[in-house]
Amino acid sequence: MSRWVVHLDLDSFFASAEQLTRPTLRGRPVLVGGLGPRGIVAGASGEAKAFGARSAMPMAQARRRCPQAVALPPRTAVYRTLSEAFFGVVRSAAPVLEQIAYDETFAEPAALAGVTEDGVRAWAESVRADVRAATGLAVSVGAGSGKQVAKIASGLAKPDGVHVVPHGGERALLDPLPVRALWGIGPVAETTLARAGVTSVAALAALELGEVTALLGSAVGTGLHRLARGIDDRAVTERGEAKQVSAETTFDTDLSDVVAVRRAVAELAGSAHRRLVASGRAARTVTVKVRGGDFATHTRSETTAVASTDLPGLTETAQRLAVAALPDAGVRLVGVSYAGLTTAVQGSLFDGEEALAAAAEDAVVEDPDTGTLRPGTVASLPDDDRLADEEPAPDPAREWRTGDDVTHPEHGHGWVQGAGHGRVTVRFETRSTGPGRAVTVASDDPTLSRADPLGSLA
Repeated sequence: MSRWVVHLDLDSFFASAEQLTRPTLRGRPVLVGGLGPRGIVAGASGEAKAFGARSAMPMAQARRRCPQAVALPPRTAVYRTLSEAFFGVVRSAAPVLEQIAYDETFAEPAALAGVTEDGVRAWAESVRADVRAATGLAVSVGAGSGKQVAKIASGLAKPDGVHVVPHGGERALLDPLPVRALWGIGPVAETTLARAGVTSVAALAALELGEVTALLGSAVGTGLHRLARGIDDRAVTERGEAKQVSAETTFDTDLSDVVAVRRAVAELAGSAHRRLVASGRAARTVTVKVRGGDFATHTRSETTAVASTDLPGLTETAQRLAVAALPDAGVRLVGVSYAGLTTAVQGSLFDGEEALAAAAEDAVVEDPDTGTLRPGTVASLPDDDRLADEEPAPDPAREWRTGDDVTHPEHGHGWVQGAGHGRVTVRFETRSTGPGRAVTVASDDPTLSRADPLGSLA
């Protein structure tokens, strides 16, 4: 019986969520990410992508390419709520999902086993309609005989469409693509293949298996050779729980004093702690990453036999590790992560010198140059989502900034479009209101207060 794997991907998710909940932005270029001089783009709308802006690009570069774009800080709570609604719809149509991120997943619906291409297309259109009804967002769907082809097909389906690759049509899709398009080929493998004159998937598929394994190794080479030939029988399986929770931030200017570093670490420890508690688990390992102004990265970690959710203890440990890892130059980036996660909880994570000695013996680190593990600290593993570094809780005394959610007793929910010189301009609108009116008031107007971002979904 023929197999159908589908890949569902919300279009420009973070930016689309902002356009959904802030109707004035619909049809306009939007960038989501860090707004400081070192900020990185987390998401770009289709209108911004048309100018060459894209995710993972420095925000400054994206704004140069698209100066008319509206740049906003991420609102994790909004994205998480919309993501949960999206996955609720998809899971009702395909109970087993392999979630890749907030906004994308693989599925192998039992209802599609053995059906025609038209049947797959009808299933996809039905799910797309249900997703739009539940979230207001567009989802693109790709389908094929395996995960590799389905993922590529969903890219071809964008924006807001369906692309089905017929059985037997895998090579026609794959052959013209660069080898980098294959899952598992990164810069190193791409360079190795290019030296051998292999730059396209067709050229890789044309090699004998022995030639590929000689270039890339037995395990990696065998799998990539099969993928290049359109053979992909990997199962769609549920992903396990995240192996760590973390938070990190890049500072607009390098920190140069210990007090500022300790304060930043405390905020990040709190952000990671909220995710830890929300997951219903406790941590055995605390890891701190410190990157200096010279881009050299230092990590320190401590592990104990018992797990804890004790925030003061976790914070104190993270601060101590950060101070021990301080570079000679200023501090450009700091990250805090908790690993060794378990549902067994003990009140305090590190009690006594014996626990500290055990931590030093158990800890390992992933060497950034070789990729191997060595004693000293703990390896950093990726989280399930792309916004691991949560936004810190708003400081009530902080000045208004673009993107802040606010509320007013007369005008209702809104968001800050701009502020300065003692004034703040707010666009009062939510998902259901349509484009709202802009009102400018004094920055210290007592009737204007901070609001829950989820209010914009109303």
